[in-house]
Amino acid sequence: RAPGPRAHFADTARRLFATLAAMLDKLAVNSLIVVPAVLGLLWSAKEWVSVSKVKLDGHPDLLAKQDSRAATSNKDIVNEMIKIAKTIQDGAMSFLFAEYTYMAVYIVLFSIVLIKFTGVPTTIAFVVGAVTSILCGWIGMMIAVYTNVRTTHQCWRDLKSGFDVAIQGGCVMGLSLVSIGVLALFALIEVFKKMFDFESPEVMYEAIAGYGLGGSSIALFGRVGGGIYTKAADVGADLSGKNDYGLEEDDYRNPACIADNVGDNVGDIAGMGADLFGSFAESTCAALVLAASSPDLKQGWCSLMYPVLISSTGIVVGLLTLLVQSAMYPVNGMPDVEKALKGILVISTVLMSPVVVALSKFCLAGEFSMGEGYEHVHWSYCAISIMLGLWSGLIIGYVTEYYTSHSYSPVREISETQKQSAATGIIYGLALGYLSCIVPVVCLGITILIAHTLCGMFGVALGALGMLGTM
Repeated sequence: RAPGPRAHFADTARRLFATLAAMLDKLAVNSLIVVPAVLGLLWSAKEWVSVSKVKLDGHPDLLAKQDSRAATSNKDIVNEMIKIAKTIQDGAMSFLFAEYTYMAVYIVLFSIVLIKFTGVPTTIAFVVGAVTSILCGWIGMMIAVYTNVRTTHQCWRDLKSGFDVAIQGGCVMGLSLVSIGVLALFALIEVFKKMFDFESPEVMYEAIAGYGLGGSSIALFGRVGGGIYTKAADVGADLSGKNDYGLEEDDYRNPACIADNVGDNVGDIAGMGADLFGSFAESTCAALVLAASSPDLKQGWCSLMYPVLISSTGIVVGLLTLLVQSAMYPVNGMPDVEKALKGILVISTVLMSPVVVALSKFCLAGEFSMGEGYEHVHWSYCAISIMLGLWSGLIIGYVTEYYTSHSYSPVREISETQKQSAATGIIYGLALGYLSCIVPVVCLGITILIAHTLCGMFGVALGALGMLGTM
């Protein structure tokens, strides 16, 4: 017997409510991606304004008598600081302009190759990733050269003031990098869904993987090119300036000293920014490709966007960390600086842990398939994979601090060996360098092994996202 009008109405209502629920689910997920990213950009802008409000006036009537150059007025000292900072900024901009010129040529040439072998969508994703990586590096370099002289000026007053300015400048790079990366990736996904007719979600996300390729390609230029430049300048400052002319390595009259500072900005800051963006883009794209290959995860927008949500919620965690750090780790003396920086890492890791569990619980199905051999993956396995990467990053950070800080015995032991001979110091330093790799390698090995055992390659990608979750 044919269904009556009442049954037909009930069936239509059920379909309507199901469609509405799906739309609300997608709206909530999109909001959870876009809103934190926009919030991160707004906070970055706020911190940039805060840094710009620092007046380079030499703190009149405050430190003139304490300064080692008391014969010179504060105004003259500040003018000299501004002059040196301007020289470093001009050098950094000149280097970036030359480097980005070569990057532009590379992007054009490699895009031609990609169009031939992979198609237009992958090429577009590659170009977007490359340009975003360049933008992240440039923002990092600009805020660095802008903040450096102001941090020095505020440290002239007291250590806390200088630390606050340094943290504000660092926030601009960190938050803007992740926020721009998340927004660019999300926009790319939405545009690809409307512009191209892909056979399946797997094909679309494989094309979007070009976003990570573009980011990592530019990171290679920025990190290696800037690193080689700064090391060459550093050696020049030692050999030429110090040995030939008797100038100290950090004497601003030594041209190589200025070049060394330029290299620090373009390599360790602009290059690091591009490098971090490349790592974020690659790990996120890898997780998206693997999620799209799962017959269960690709059915829901929330589960498909799970990797992107990890990074977007990490922005909120970062903002909360900054608010908590100032209360838990106040900086009043030199030892407090190291404690505060490590405290930021600890706080962010602790805050991110419950967020990871909640995301995994609500975004993923209770059990889903990730392919042959992983037909029954529980949502908690994904949370464990991310947590392994998250806490491994914390451990690696502490180990790095132990082997590179003058507060601990390894660096002090190297300095003691230098009293015997330079060769002894080199050999001992090399040995300690090898020793410092043991704990990080063990942490990475355990993370990869357990994550792969639980979730396959999807778990490995999530472990990488966990390490970058507090970026």
